[in-house]
Amino acid sequence: MSKRALIIIDIQNDYFPGGKWALDGADAAADNAARLLAAARKRGDLVVHVRHEFESSDAPFFVPGSAGAQIHPKVAPTANEAVVLKHQVNSFRGTDLKALLDRHAIEALTLAGSMSHMCIDAATRAAADHGYAVSVAHDACATLALEFDGKLVPAADVHASAMAALAFAYANVASTDELLAR
Repeated sequence: MSKRALIIIDIQNDYFPGGKWALDGADAAADNAARLLAAARKRGDLVVHVRHEFESSDAPFFVPGSAGAQIHPKVAPTANEAVVLKHQVNSFRGTDLKALLDRHAIEALTLAGSMSHMCIDAATRAAADHGYAVSVAHDACATLALEFDGKLVPAADVHASAMAALAFAYANVASTDELLAR
């Protein structure tokens, strides 16, 4: 049995063009996540889809029960793949994700999804803190531009900063091609 898992986080309709919170590069990131998904399925790795829904219908996106909160078709789960519903940024907080990974004796995780600076960052740090060997497919993640203290930070810079911080101490941050070649 494989001791590896692929965790696809928040690749949901609202993050795509026409959605309520469109991210820069969402399509390209989903395409790479789909490549990782196909490879994980072929190897027999555990695949976990994480889906975020806010608990209020007043949420700016991922409204409970909405089409925007559904997993995007590019990475749609099969009937035998776990889907973890979360209401927080961190995929481990208030969910059964850790118990699921432990039940399958998982030791190594590959993460892909959105948003680079939020949910990917939080899940990567939590996974490393839980003792998993973590890889992040940087080109299978997407984010958006941010503003801080009157300065606009382009999406590419937000993403690069998040990946640099994770690579410094929490994860092996590599391209989809590099991860697939291993």
